[in-house]
Amino acid sequence: MARIRERIARAAECAGCRVDDITLVAVSKTFSAEAVRAAHDAGLRHFGENRVQELEVKRGKLAALDATWHFIGHLQSNKARRAVELFDRIDALDSLPLAQKLDSLAREQGKRLPVLIEIHLGGESSKSGVEPAALPALAEATATLRNLEFRGLMAVPPYADEPERVRPYFRQLREMRDALSERLRGQFPTLSMGMSHDFETAIEEGATEIRIGSAIFGSRT
Repeated sequence: MARIRERIARAAECAGCRVDDITLVAVSKTFSAEAVRAAHDAGLRHFGENRVQELEVKRGKLAALDATWHFIGHLQSNKARRAVELFDRIDALDSLPLAQKLDSLAREQGKRLPVLIEIHLGGESSKSGVEPAALPALAEATATLRNLEFRGLMAVPPYADEPERVRPYFRQLREMRDALSERLRGQFPTLSMGMSHDFETAIEEGATEIRIGSAIFGSRT
């Protein structure tokens, strides 16, 4: 963890931002509750999961843990109710029907749910998210939902061994966020982008939230 924190600090310095303004989300999907506890003992407080059932098991074992849980996968409508109960944030909102359902469920549960809209960059059929052209309409509608707190954007660009090849996608996401802020006359401070192999480049392009899995927990089987 010390090595990762050093890399984050250097990237933040290059970007001219404060390291405290960057949230590290430890992507704990597929790893055990014991691995999450060890990461928490090392100082991590934000964790990312993409399966409702998996977190349901983990939270039963980690009930006393002071942690913020992010949903970072494609959320199916039939899992939305339990997701609102289990997760503190939904980082992968990708449609208006889902936004409306989350808003209704959050209202029933008496909570205001922070959300990010996921953008589909790169045209990969294996990845989800709203198409860039449809973002303004979805953002405008989401911003009116009383029980959702629309905080910003998330994206998972195409993988590249060389992080510089991904930089244009990070820049595009930042520019989309900036244009959206101007259009809606609001502040949407969160840019969730960058993973284990390219988070430094993402920070240089304005990331405020990075998602790191293998560099913390090791390779997945």
